[in-house]
Amino acid sequence: MTEFDAATAAVQAALDAGARYADARVMHRRYESMSARNGDIEELTQDESNGLGVRALVGSSWGFHAVPDLSDAAARDAGRRAARIAAASARVPGPPIDLVPVEATTASWASDCAVDPLGVPLSDKGDLLVRATATMREHGADLAEGLYQIWDTAKWFVSSEGHRIDQRIRECGGGISATSIGDGETQRRSYPSYRGQYGTTGWELVTSLDLAAHAARIAEESRALLTAPECPSGETDLILGGEQLALQIHESVGHAIELDRILGWEAAFAGTSWLDLAQLGTLRYGSELMNVTIDPALPGALGSFGYDDEGSPAVKRDAVREGRWVGVLAGRDSAAVAGLDHGGSVRADGWARLPMVRMTNVGLEPGPHTLDEIIAATDDGVLMDLNRSWSIDDKRLNFQFGCEIGWEVKKGRRGRMLRNPTYTGIGPLFWRSMDMLSSEIVPWGTPNCGKGQPGQTGHTGHPAAPARFRNVRVGVRA
Repeated sequence: MTEFDAATAAVQAALDAGARYADARVMHRRYESMSARNGDIEELTQDESNGLGVRALVGSSWGFHAVPDLSDAAARDAGRRAARIAAASARVPGPPIDLVPVEATTASWASDCAVDPLGVPLSDKGDLLVRATATMREHGADLAEGLYQIWDTAKWFVSSEGHRIDQRIRECGGGISATSIGDGETQRRSYPSYRGQYGTTGWELVTSLDLAAHAARIAEESRALLTAPECPSGETDLILGGEQLALQIHESVGHAIELDRILGWEAAFAGTSWLDLAQLGTLRYGSELMNVTIDPALPGALGSFGYDDEGSPAVKRDAVREGRWVGVLAGRDSAAVAGLDHGGSVRADGWARLPMVRMTNVGLEPGPHTLDEIIAATDDGVLMDLNRSWSIDDKRLNFQFGCEIGWEVKKGRRGRMLRNPTYTGIGPLFWRSMDMLSSEIVPWGTPNCGKGQPGQTGHTGHPAAPARFRNVRVGVRA
């Protein structure tokens, strides 16, 4: 049995058992991670999984079943079980579900990868983390940590409509962090992000980060933050670095435009959404500088793929255009219910999980400015960078975020360092206050987005650059 044979057998068995539509995914994933602390390797994890998951649609209900066995008998049994689960759910009447049409495709796709990350010797990868964390310790960090992660995923997808698609997606990334402990105060600095930077690419991404070269700086900054003045409280102009703005996009835009949340189908973990479909195309989400795209075809970004887990091709679409809300993240079923003509945003984090609407690459298009120009144009404000904490309500509306580091901005110049910078706001009011946006876009990767029950971990990308927001409340205290 090949992977395609197993998927085909599962789909046919589901149809024979009464499903009106079925699809199946075989997935083979290898994962590796390594972490170091204070100049020593702390943990090495290597695992591998392989299995098949099949969906069946009966009436208005989905059924799903998964098995770690690609034999013909196991695949057919999985298809029958998925159809029986769907039929049992369909006994409770619900609104009819159709699927947005997608052209049946036979295709192969692979992410770009110059250096196979699993082919790099463990000794080389370990030496990198040991060197970086040892340097941070030498420059004052009480706790110096580093890590990398690698995912190598192969997928085979078959549907009852005639899809036959295989993909190979290699993802990797890493980062370092320095923590300094003072009298009643603990401060952390990270590079390039508090969780590292990740992409759909090879080991060349980690090499380009040059972790060891930044180790001394972030250790010294974490130590300096212990005695830096507190971020002041009040309303002021806020300049956000690109990494923090990526988190802002993720929490207050990406989750809010997931159509299953908007329809009330999904409310676990991250809640529902404040958005109303009746306002799609008319709602003023932000200022005219706000242009947010959904782009799973963006080369190298963490939310990229050739086809989603329903066989829909990766296509770039607008979510917000010149501040107006115009698009959503959707699946074939949710799009049909909402009267829309596209899905393309459905993925599962493994063969044993039901595919659901997930963020792909949701991010800003470049603005007309640079960070230096934004600072020079700011008479009185605060610059904040790198996320430290996040909190947002279950409608994705009211938020409070903390950053690792801040700086005063006075009369167009960056001034003294500030510790414990925080800011708060209401999503659409906040985005409408954006009046300057940099062209220095980076496709930040988020490898730890949680959603669903049972919980799934999604990999998402968020192109972002520094931006300025007017009259924002900063220095919020618990």
